[in-house]
Amino acid sequence: MAESTQLTNNVTSGVAWSVAEKIGSALLQAVVSIVVANAIMPMDMGIMAVLTVFTTLAQVVVDSGFSQTLIRKAAPTAEEYRAIFRFNILSSLILYALLSIASPAIARYYGWPLLATVAPVLFLLLPLNALCVIQNTIMVREFRFAQLSTITFASSLISGIIAITMALTGFGIWSLVGQRVSMMAAKAAMLWWKSNWRPRSAQRASSLREMAPYSLRLMTTDIINSLYNNIAQLFIGNIYSGSVLGYFNQAQKLKDMPVNSTMQSVQSVTFPALSKIGDNDVKFSEGYRRVVMLTAFIMFPIMAGLIATAEDIYTLLLKPRWHPAIPYFRILCIAGFFYPIAVVAYNILKVKSNGSIILRLEIVKKLIMTVILVVTIPRSVTAIAWGLVVAAAVEMILNFVSTLRYTTFSVLQFMRTMLPIVVITALMYALIIVEANYIASWHVALRLIVKILTGILAYTSLAYIARSEAFNEAISIVKGLLNKGKRP
Repeated sequence: MAESTQLTNNVTSGVAWSVAEKIGSALLQAVVSIVVANAIMPMDMGIMAVLTVFTTLAQVVVDSGFSQTLIRKAAPTAEEYRAIFRFNILSSLILYALLSIASPAIARYYGWPLLATVAPVLFLLLPLNALCVIQNTIMVREFRFAQLSTITFASSLISGIIAITMALTGFGIWSLVGQRVSMMAAKAAMLWWKSNWRPRSAQRASSLREMAPYSLRLMTTDIINSLYNNIAQLFIGNIYSGSVLGYFNQAQKLKDMPVNSTMQSVQSVTFPALSKIGDNDVKFSEGYRRVVMLTAFIMFPIMAGLIATAEDIYTLLLKPRWHPAIPYFRILCIAGFFYPIAVVAYNILKVKSNGSIILRLEIVKKLIMTVILVVTIPRSVTAIAWGLVVAAAVEMILNFVSTLRYTTFSVLQFMRTMLPIVVITALMYALIIVEANYIASWHVALRLIVKILTGILAYTSLAYIARSEAFNEAISIVKGLLNKGKRP
């Protein structure tokens, strides 16, 4: 019982710190993104979108699933930490060299000469990230989320100041590059400063071989997942134009800020926590249900609110040259309803399975995604956006169904858990839409503020009146954290 209570406290505290950091970082990144976007052209955003695809895939290879294996292990050895660190560094340097050499060919393929100049600098993200993977993993294992959150926010702040300064002084696309590279460099420096771990002495080759089967299955899965999450952008840039890709990417970035911030917080804390109670089926299933419930309770109103206020957000914050992204933004926000639940279910599979089902599941999902892309890419960018919504829904369904063999959280329980949240969210959205007709002539800033306040008040009031379990759970967590903060 004491162990369960301690675990609950760790998870609650971890989620709170991580969410606080993610909210702070998301708000900071939103400000930075808006300032930088208004200082650059959509074409610049398109170039960065293509390079980000290659960077993301390379980072998956550099990690190769080993960091998640370390989190999953009961007691990793010092030898295993050293072996993985050296593997990360070596693979990052090799990939950096290969991608830098290939960048002129990529630039010729798209017809964007500037890409070849920017790429070698942006690809410095690979070795910089490899430097701090182990330190980050150790902090996650030890539930040092307060320290990790502080480091992440500080690095976001430093990089944000650099990006804004560069954007306002006319550096264009280099402000985006400066933001990404400086953020990773600052994070790596602070993690080394705050961590006592150092890669001392030699390691046995068997250290990697013992972890390889599970790690490589995760790596293969993550590569497939990353490729299919970004492949549409590669085609948009080539078939349509860099500017259209810039619109699409900007819409995706704004949608992803709240989604990724929340899900990274939940994922980073719940994966190590659920790993510790994986042998207790009752506690594990109830923990799974509660994470799904709280995730939906937080994410559903945010996504509905963004859809309802999309035009006001773009009109107030971004210059008219970015307004063609509004339709893409609204459509992509619909995918935000499905993706968080899919991520939670995926975490369950990582904890309970040996990794083979994850790989098979990803193959099935990506075959479906291939069909979706083949159908939508030649039609229009709007069709691609709707295709991503369908893919997100399919991913959620397949991930959840696959967890049924590992938990007692049934389909019926899932529907009972989700239905009140869906109904309350729908009522909130309808109220904002109706209200919009009466305040259409107001100034856009006042209009947006009123809609946001209406949404918050309506959602919380309806949840309270309906005696929502998720609402009561959220209040209990907040009260527990406040009481914990008051204790000496």
